[in-house]
Amino acid sequence: MKLILFDCDGTLVDSAGLIHEVMLRTFAHFDLSLPQLGDTKAIIGLTLDIAIARMQGKAHADDQAVAMMAYYKSIFADVRAEALHEEPLFSGIADVIDKLSTCKNRLIGAVTGKSRRGLNLVLEGHGFAPHFVVSRTADDCPSKPHPAMVSECCDETGIDARNTIVIGDAIYDMQMAKSAGAVAIGVAWGYASVDALMEAGADAIAHHPTDLLSHIL
Repeated sequence: MKLILFDCDGTLVDSAGLIHEVMLRTFAHFDLSLPQLGDTKAIIGLTLDIAIARMQGKAHADDQAVAMMAYYKSIFADVRAEALHEEPLFSGIADVIDKLSTCKNRLIGAVTGKSRRGLNLVLEGHGFAPHFVVSRTADDCPSKPHPAMVSECCDETGIDARNTIVIGDAIYDMQMAKSAGAVAIGVAWGYASVDALMEAGADAIAHHPTDLLSHIL
């Protein structure tokens, strides 16, 4: 039995546009200089308060970052509901999840910097909820690259980290996987470069969602 843990933003769904729009409105609300899209992409995967602090060049989340996180969360649902700001699946991801869901010796889970509510919206909205048997979010664990998300999913399912594969697009995903003792597979369609993923410890790189099947089946 193996446990397959997917990151969400940049791995399952292309959410950079939505996240950046909410960041723009948040920074504007606090009269701060607006970030560039690249700034936003660089922090996707981190817990929100830490992400916002990093975007301001701060090492740790301070009171302002916490206040900005609260504002971000308060407007996220309304921005997400706007027609121009969605979280579409990357092409081919649905086929991968469908294939995995038929494998009796593979369990599917999620490890994400999203909130529990945000993850549920994605999984339910794309019909994935029945297939994901375990998950950890920013509401449950310390921010990536801390290994807790992976370790807790392993504990809950009774599957050793050595039989666990973490799939993600961020260096934080790769670092988290290796810290937990799991296999790390980077995806090339997300927000970090292939070189950065390899430097962060990726054991392999998938260049298209269908490439994942050769690594996990």
